[in-house]
Amino acid sequence: MSRDARLAARGFDPVVLARLESAAWIGYYRREWSRVLAASVGLVRCGFALSWPKTLWGAWLVLRANQRWAPYPDNDPDEARRLMTRFYRLAGGGSDFDAHEAARLEVEWWRIHRDLQHAEGGDTAALGRAVAELYAYTYDRPIVALRESGEWRAEAMRICDAWVAAGCDLADPRVAALGTCLLRSYRSLKAAVA
Repeated sequence: MSRDARLAARGFDPVVLARLESAAWIGYYRREWSRVLAASVGLVRCGFALSWPKTLWGAWLVLRANQRWAPYPDNDPDEARRLMTRFYRLAGGGSDFDAHEAARLEVEWWRIHRDLQHAEGGDTAALGRAVAELYAYTYDRPIVALRESGEWRAEAMRICDAWVAAGCDLADPRVAALGTCLLRSYRSLKAAVA
């Protein structure tokens, strides 16, 4: 992203982002697309500090990318990457930022997560590294500074996967636990990029 875009994006509120990300995940796994869209609007606005028109368009692109990725096993990763490229081009705003690379890194962690969801057991370390790589690229920071954030987000996904396997009950205590992990992830990210 451009220097100005990166600086604006570093001003996010970890508490707000964690709450919105939890809502987006809940909506995604319950296939409540209006919930995903509403959360995406907040995520894009809070996470990227875009104008309202760009926020709304960006949230729509993220929703459509998620919808293209969601079907299993017949999803459309190429279309998800294309939509995320459009999103990162909108959010990036600078010539020193490759939106294709950001989209590739985004959809790559989605792929690693999907592989973990459908494998026997699995190690979340690769998922944490993939998330940290996206953060390192997006914020132009060394990956070592972002590993903890990636690890916490991967742990949140592991908890979320257990919640999904148990039936996506909103009263399940794992909903609060995944929110706590996301909050730790975003606090760590904020400390690394601020």
